[in-house]
Amino acid sequence: MMSEDTEDKKPFSPERITFENRYVTVVGEINDKLAKVTSERLLALASVSDEPITMFISSPGGHVESGDMVHDLIKFIKPEVRVIGSGWVASAGALIFVGAQKKNRFCLPNTRFLLHQPSGGIGGKASDIAIQAEQLAIMKERFERIFADATGQTAEKIAQDTSRDFWLNTDEALAYGLLGKVISSADEL
Repeated sequence: MMSEDTEDKKPFSPERITFENRYVTVVGEINDKLAKVTSERLLALASVSDEPITMFISSPGGHVESGDMVHDLIKFIKPEVRVIGSGWVASAGALIFVGAQKKNRFCLPNTRFLLHQPSGGIGGKASDIAIQAEQLAIMKERFERIFADATGQTAEKIAQDTSRDFWLNTDEALAYGLLGKVISSADEL
Protein backbone atom coordinates (compact mmCIF):
# COMPACT_ATOMS: atom_id res chain seq x y z
CA MET A 1 0.00 0.00 0.00
CA MET A 2 1.33 3.44 -0.96
CA SER A 3 1.46 6.23 1.56
CA GLU A 4 0.29 9.72 0.57
CA ASP A 5 3.92 10.90 0.43
CA THR A 6 4.85 8.11 -1.99
CA GLU A 7 1.81 8.77 -4.16
CA ASP A 8 2.77 12.45 -4.60
CA LYS A 9 6.26 11.44 -5.75
CA LYS A 10 5.33 9.42 -8.82
CA PRO A 11 8.17 8.94 -11.29
CA PHE A 12 8.67 11.52 -14.01
CA SER A 13 6.31 10.92 -16.91
CA PRO A 14 6.62 12.98 -20.12
CA GLU A 15 3.01 12.07 -20.93
CA ARG A 16 1.79 13.42 -17.60
CA ILE A 17 3.91 16.58 -17.87
CA THR A 18 2.70 17.40 -21.40
CA PHE A 19 -0.92 16.82 -20.40
CA GLU A 20 -0.68 18.89 -17.22
CA ASN A 21 0.95 21.74 -19.16
CA ARG A 22 -1.65 21.43 -21.97
CA TYR A 23 0.99 20.61 -24.60
CA VAL A 24 0.38 18.58 -27.74
CA THR A 25 3.22 17.50 -30.02
CA VAL A 26 2.91 16.76 -33.72
CA VAL A 27 6.24 15.36 -34.84
CA GLY A 28 6.93 13.35 -37.97
CA GLU A 29 4.81 12.19 -40.86
CA ILE A 30 1.15 13.17 -40.80
CA ASN A 31 -0.88 9.96 -41.03
CA ASP A 32 -4.06 8.47 -39.57
CA LYS A 33 -2.30 7.24 -36.42
CA LEU A 34 -0.76 10.64 -35.64
CA ALA A 35 -4.11 12.36 -36.41
CA LYS A 36 -5.94 9.98 -34.05
CA VAL A 37 -3.52 10.52 -31.16
CA THR A 38 -3.41 14.29 -31.72
CA SER A 39 -7.20 14.55 -31.96
CA GLU A 40 -7.72 12.47 -28.83
CA ARG A 41 -5.25 14.68 -26.94
CA LEU A 42 -6.96 17.89 -28.13
CA LEU A 43 -10.41 16.56 -27.18
CA ALA A 44 -9.18 15.38 -23.77
CA LEU A 45 -7.56 18.73 -23.00
CA ALA A 46 -10.68 20.59 -24.21
CA SER A 47 -12.82 18.49 -21.87
CA VAL A 48 -10.65 19.39 -18.86
CA SER A 49 -10.75 23.20 -19.26
CA ASP A 50 -11.06 26.10 -21.69
CA GLU A 51 -7.49 27.25 -21.01
CA PRO A 52 -5.29 27.58 -24.13
CA ILE A 53 -3.58 24.51 -25.58
CA THR A 54 -0.07 24.75 -27.01
CA MET A 55 0.76 22.51 -29.97
CA PHE A 56 4.32 22.02 -31.18
CA ILE A 57 4.70 21.04 -34.85
CA SER A 58 7.73 19.67 -36.69
CA SER A 59 6.62 17.69 -39.71
CA PRO A 60 7.54 16.93 -43.32
CA GLY A 61 3.81 16.59 -44.07
CA GLY A 62 2.00 13.51 -45.20
CA HIS A 63 -1.60 12.48 -45.71
CA VAL A 64 -3.79 15.52 -46.45
CA GLU A 65 -7.03 14.17 -44.99
CA SER A 66 -5.24 13.30 -41.74
CA GLY A 67 -4.00 16.89 -41.66
CA ASP A 68 -7.55 18.08 -42.37
CA MET A 69 -8.80 16.21 -39.33
CA VAL A 70 -6.42 17.98 -36.96
CA HIS A 71 -6.81 21.35 -38.75
CA ASP A 72 -10.60 21.21 -38.40
CA LEU A 73 -10.46 20.01 -34.79
CA ILE A 74 -8.24 22.97 -33.82
CA LYS A 75 -11.03 25.24 -35.08
CA PHE A 76 -13.79 23.07 -33.57
CA ILE A 77 -12.79 22.89 -29.91
CA LYS A 78 -13.49 25.74 -27.50
CA PRO A 79 -9.97 26.37 -26.11
CA GLU A 80 -7.66 28.48 -28.22
CA VAL A 81 -4.86 26.45 -29.75
CA ARG A 82 -1.46 28.11 -30.03
CA VAL A 83 0.81 26.40 -32.56
CA ILE A 84 4.58 26.62 -32.42
CA GLY A 85 6.53 25.50 -35.46
CA SER A 86 10.03 24.18 -34.98
CA GLY A 87 12.43 22.55 -37.42
CA TRP A 88 10.17 22.37 -40.43
CA VAL A 89 6.47 22.79 -40.98
CA ALA A 90 5.72 21.35 -44.39
CA SER A 91 2.78 20.34 -46.54
CA ALA A 92 0.08 18.71 -44.36
CA GLY A 93 2.04 19.97 -41.33
CA ALA A 94 1.51 23.52 -42.62
CA LEU A 95 -2.19 22.71 -43.08
CA ILE A 96 -2.39 21.82 -39.37
CA PHE A 97 -0.36 24.95 -38.51
CA VAL A 98 -2.88 27.30 -40.16
CA GLY A 99 -5.75 25.71 -38.24
CA ALA A 100 -4.87 28.19 -35.48
CA GLN A 101 -5.74 31.86 -35.71
CA LYS A 102 -2.88 33.98 -37.07
CA LYS A 103 -2.33 35.62 -33.65
CA ASN A 104 -1.75 32.10 -32.27
CA ARG A 105 0.73 30.94 -34.93
CA PHE A 106 4.29 31.09 -33.64
CA CYS A 107 7.60 29.53 -34.57
CA LEU A 108 11.09 29.24 -33.21
CA PRO A 109 13.86 31.17 -35.03
CA ASN A 110 15.22 28.38 -37.25
CA THR A 111 11.92 27.03 -38.54
CA ARG A 112 11.35 26.57 -42.27
CA PHE A 113 7.98 26.27 -43.97
CA LEU A 114 7.05 24.43 -47.17
CA LEU A 115 3.83 24.85 -49.11
CA HIS A 116 3.08 22.95 -52.29
CA GLN A 117 0.16 21.57 -54.19
CA PRO A 118 -1.13 18.13 -53.22
CA SER A 119 0.21 15.10 -55.01
CA GLY A 120 -0.80 11.49 -55.11
CA GLY A 121 0.07 8.14 -56.55
CA ILE A 122 -2.36 7.71 -59.39
CA GLY A 123 -2.83 4.29 -60.92
CA GLY A 124 -5.35 1.75 -62.07
CA LYS A 125 -7.85 1.76 -64.92
CA ALA A 126 -8.18 4.86 -67.09
CA SER A 127 -11.57 5.68 -65.53
CA ASP A 128 -10.08 5.43 -62.01
CA ILE A 129 -7.13 7.62 -63.01
CA ALA A 130 -9.56 10.28 -64.26
CA ILE A 131 -11.47 10.20 -60.97
CA GLN A 132 -8.25 10.45 -58.94
CA ALA A 133 -7.02 13.38 -61.06
CA GLU A 134 -10.35 15.16 -60.56
CA GLN A 135 -10.13 14.63 -56.79
CA LEU A 136 -6.57 16.03 -56.74
CA ALA A 137 -7.79 19.14 -58.59
CA ILE A 138 -10.60 19.58 -56.04
CA MET A 139 -8.11 19.13 -53.19
CA LYS A 140 -5.76 21.68 -54.79
CA GLU A 141 -8.52 24.32 -55.01
CA ARG A 142 -9.53 23.67 -51.40
CA PHE A 143 -5.90 23.95 -50.28
CA GLU A 144 -5.59 27.30 -52.11
CA ARG A 145 -8.74 28.66 -50.39
CA ILE A 146 -7.61 27.49 -46.93
CA PHE A 147 -4.17 29.08 -47.28
CA ALA A 148 -5.61 32.24 -48.86
CA ASP A 149 -7.95 32.65 -45.86
CA ALA A 150 -5.12 31.92 -43.41
CA THR A 151 -2.54 34.26 -44.96
CA GLY A 152 -4.51 37.09 -46.57
CA GLN A 153 -3.04 36.19 -49.97
CA THR A 154 -5.36 35.53 -52.90
CA ALA A 155 -6.14 31.97 -53.96
CA GLU A 156 -4.53 32.85 -57.32
CA LYS A 157 -1.30 33.92 -55.56
CA ILE A 158 -1.28 30.72 -53.50
CA ALA A 159 -1.80 28.69 -56.70
CA GLN A 160 1.05 30.51 -58.43
CA ASP A 161 3.44 30.21 -55.48
CA THR A 162 2.68 26.53 -54.87
CA SER A 163 2.93 25.40 -58.47
CA ARG A 164 6.34 24.16 -57.28
CA ASP A 165 7.77 23.66 -53.78
CA PHE A 166 7.47 27.02 -52.01
CA TRP A 167 9.96 27.32 -49.13
CA LEU A 168 9.81 30.17 -46.63
CA ASN A 169 12.12 31.12 -43.79
CA THR A 170 10.72 32.89 -40.74
CA ASP A 171 10.99 36.41 -42.19
CA GLU A 172 9.33 35.30 -45.42
CA ALA A 173 6.59 33.44 -43.52
CA LEU A 174 5.87 36.58 -41.49
CA ALA A 175 5.69 38.77 -44.59
CA TYR A 176 3.50 36.19 -46.38
CA GLY A 177 0.99 36.10 -43.51
CA LEU A 178 1.58 32.44 -42.68
CA LEU A 179 3.07 33.23 -39.29
CA GLY A 180 2.00 35.52 -36.46
CA LYS A 181 5.28 35.86 -34.56
CA VAL A 182 8.77 34.40 -34.22
CA ILE A 183 9.57 33.59 -30.59
CA SER A 184 12.71 32.43 -28.80
CA SER A 185 11.28 31.49 -25.42
CA ALA A 186 8.07 30.40 -23.71
CA ASP A 187 7.93 33.78 -21.95
CA GLU A 188 7.00 35.36 -25.31
CA LEU A 189 3.71 33.48 -25.62
